[in-house]
Amino acid sequence: MESMRHMTPRLHLNMKLIVLAALAAVAVAAPDSYHSKEVPIIKHDFIMEEDGRYHLEFETGNNILVSQSGSPTDKGAIAKAGHFSYTAPDGTPVSLKFVANEHGFQPESDLLPVAPEFPHPIPQYVLDQIAFAAEEDRNRSPEDRYTYA
Repeated sequence: MESMRHMTPRLHLNMKLIVLAALAAVAVAAPDSYHSKEVPIIKHDFIMEEDGRYHLEFETGNNILVSQSGSPTDKGAIAKAGHFSYTAPDGTPVSLKFVANEHGFQPESDLLPVAPEFPHPIPQYVLDQIAFAAEEDRNRSPEDRYTYA
């Protein structure tokens, strides 16, 4: 703070101008999506029961649809299930169903990546490398073997 007191008024003004210019550059560089038109809410229903259960549905003018229900669990959490859909900027329809409970968030959608089936075939060069490493390990003296402590 001491160094700030020794600034000349001109240096102080220059710093303010630099900060102002940086803020102006950020504002000008903002993507056009920030300036898009407002989208109307066509439907918005929310029902909250006294016991903590709820149901939410809404739809927007650009075809975003959301439906979600939830209820309290005996452990104090909220178990939820629902779905949402919208159209991606490239025109792809996106739809996702989900359950969120004591087993975590479980989404379902044709657009989600899928892991390969297991057990999947292991390439021969991988099996050869595993066998080679096992053979090397067997040939080591006990004091040269790797230990995991």
